[in-house]
Amino acid sequence: MTFRSLDRLVLAAVLAVACLTCGDAARAQAPTPAAVAAAKDLIIAKGGNTMFAPLIPGVIESAKNSFLPTNPQFAQPLNQVAAELRKEYEPRNSEILEEVAKIYAEHFTEQELKDLVAFYRTPLGKKMLTQEPIALDQSLKAAQAWAVRFSDEVIERFHAEMKKKGYNL
Repeated sequence: MTFRSLDRLVLAAVLAVACLTCGDAARAQAPTPAAVAAAKDLIIAKGGNTMFAPLIPGVIESAKNSFLPTNPQFAQPLNQVAAELRKEYEPRNSEILEEVAKIYAEHFTEQELKDLVAFYRTPLGKKMLTQEPIALDQSLKAAQAWAVRFSDEVIERFHAEMKKKGYNL
């Protein structure tokens, strides 16, 4: 898997979480601990927990970089503090997993989550996990190429329609 496709997976995961959190504002009940546990199993089975791994180092790096423009002389100590903070905060990845698992558990029943985990452990489920990112990447590239061709077609139509009206673009 390339770094670029990993970036797309992280983006897709963040967008999926955002969509899930915006979906149903009035939820009837909090998910059960068993449903949250099943959701964690699903997220781990899908590799989602590794998709969130860049969040903590990214926040730390961003914070460090916010100090550098006005304090360039502190580059080395800021790097040292960043390294210390990455070690200290690394265990907090479990908080992200917990939050995302709760969201999944609010949208799927415990049994549905268990069924999904079972699916992702089958040969077809495993194939889905390895092939879907490739298919999505190829699909995005195909959609971009189609959009360029379509844009050219639309521009030609604008030229033709405006010419009919006596205007040259």
